[in-house]
Amino acid sequence: MKKLCYIVFSISIFASGQETNPFIFEEHFNGTQLNESYWNYELGDGCPKLCGWGNNERQLYTKENVTVNNGFLTITATKNDAKYQSGRITTKRKVEFQYGTIEVRAKLPIGKGLWPAIWMLGNDIDTNTWPACGEIDIMEYVGKKPHEIHTTLHTPDSFGNSKNTKITTNKDIEQGFHNYKTSWSKDSISFYIDDQLVYTFSPEIKNERTWPFNKPFYIILNMAIGGNFGGPEVDDSIFPKEFIIDYVKVYKE
Repeated sequence: MKKLCYIVFSISIFASGQETNPFIFEEHFNGTQLNESYWNYELGDGCPKLCGWGNNERQLYTKENVTVNNGFLTITATKNDAKYQSGRITTKRKVEFQYGTIEVRAKLPIGKGLWPAIWMLGNDIDTNTWPACGEIDIMEYVGKKPHEIHTTLHTPDSFGNSKNTKITTNKDIEQGFHNYKTSWSKDSISFYIDDQLVYTFSPEIKNERTWPFNKPFYIILNMAIGGNFGGPEVDDSIFPKEFIIDYVKVYKE
C-alpha cells in the first residue's frame, strides 16, 4: 500500500507543476507474479457488455496466460480445444497519470492473427464512453502485416477510424527487444521507436472532439487474436506465441 500511495502522490505533484522525482511509475516485473498493487487482470471475452472486446476478437483473456519471471512480463497466446486464450492487464484506478513520457521495452511475437498492443485509455471511460474518453495507441502490431508498427490517436472527431495515425516500417522490428515511447504534453503527443521520432499529433484546434487528452489516462498491455484489425485469418500452426515486456516507465521530461 505504501508504494501505491507514493505513485498517486507523485502524479498529484507532477500535475501541479512542482518539482519531484522524475519517475511517476516504474515497473521491472521483478518477482514471480503480477504486482496487483499496480495491475488489474481483465478476463473473459468482454461479454455481455463488450463481446469480442468491441473488435470481434476471438480470444478469451485468462490469468494463466499472463506470467512474470526473470524480470519479464510474458503474455502468451494459446489455442486449446478450438479456443484461443491470451492475456490483458491494465493500471486502471491504480496508476493513472496526466502528461509525461511512457516508455516500454518489448519483444514482439510473429504470426498471422496476432495483435499485441501497448496503449492507454482516459480514466473517465466508464462515464465518458469510447471514443469520447480518448485512446493513445503507443504500439500496435498485426501479424498479417510484418514489419509494420501502428501509432494512433482515437478521438470523438475520428471515432472508430484511424484518422490520426502513422504506420512505420522497420524490417528488423520482430528481432529482439525494441523501445516504444510516447511523450505527452498539454500541446502535443509524440511517438518514438528506439528513440526515433515517428509521429507527432497536435491539432491546431483543441476541443473535446479533437483533444480528449487533458485528463489522466491508464496503461493497457495485451495481445488480441483475430478481430477487425488483427484478422480475420488466424494461422493456428503458430501457437503458443509470446509477447514479452521488459519494463514500463512513466516519467516527466
